[in-house]
Amino acid sequence: MNIGSFALKNGQIIGSIATATIDLHRLGLRPVDSSNDKAPFYEIMAWNGKRWAQIGALWEATSNSTGEVFYQGRLDDPSLPEPLQVMLFGDVEEGFRVVWNRPAPVRQNMDGTRQSRRRQRDDSFGEGNATEDGRITQDEEDHIPAF
Repeated sequence: MNIGSFALKNGQIIGSIATATIDLHRLGLRPVDSSNDKAPFYEIMAWNGKRWAQIGALWEATSNSTGEVFYQGRLDDPSLPEPLQVMLFGDVEEGFRVVWNRPAPVRQNMDGTRQSRRRQRDDSFGEGNATEDGRITQDEEDHIPAF
């Protein structure tokens, strides 16, 4: 779900994020100048009416399937009920769109360890009602089961 955008304005990356309960109407992305591989790519800054305050950070990531570069991170502030996980797609020249996805619930075993077995997915359509030559079978009559 798209919840915001950022664009280059007067040499700075400025944007906003809005949901039903959150309205961050003036945000900025400040590039991080660091040689540390684990440093974020951008700090997320919010204007509180008096000054800029850091409320999050974004790290550069690459899609495994497409090779597209995007940024992922989170916003967190005492005024928010919980951290907001976000991803930014786009680039500095064309602008970024802010995307949010609800995190999947963590599944745990009774002893507190994470479940490692994935549910098998059935992508088949199951048994059909057509013969090999494409005609509909008439073997079974319609039957409404009793309750």
